[in-house]
Amino acid sequence: MLTEKTGIQATMALPPLLDITAAGPLASEILGHRGKDLAVNAAQVQRMGAQCLQVLLSAAATWSQDGMEFEVTEASPEFTEALETAGLGMNHLSARNS
Repeated sequence: MLTEKTGIQATMALPPLLDITAAGPLASEILGHRGKDLAVNAAQVQRMGAQCLQVLLSAAATWSQDGMEFEVTEASPEFTEALETAGLGMNHLSARNS
């Protein structure tokens, strides 16, 4: 996973394979950005399992509670398909500071 910080916003790129072994490291990396607006680039995702989807859903809820912005950008077709299979949409993975 690549991480880039610019100003108060952090951006990270998800790896191609988000399986059960990626869930722990993904959660740790995301939590490292807590307190900052975060954009997560999903352009390279080829496969996503339920555990990583749970991590992303939890992150969106946490950022929302913290009053910060969280969004998934450039979702690959495979990422979008995994969301749809779970009965979710991209709106479930965003938190906006209004």
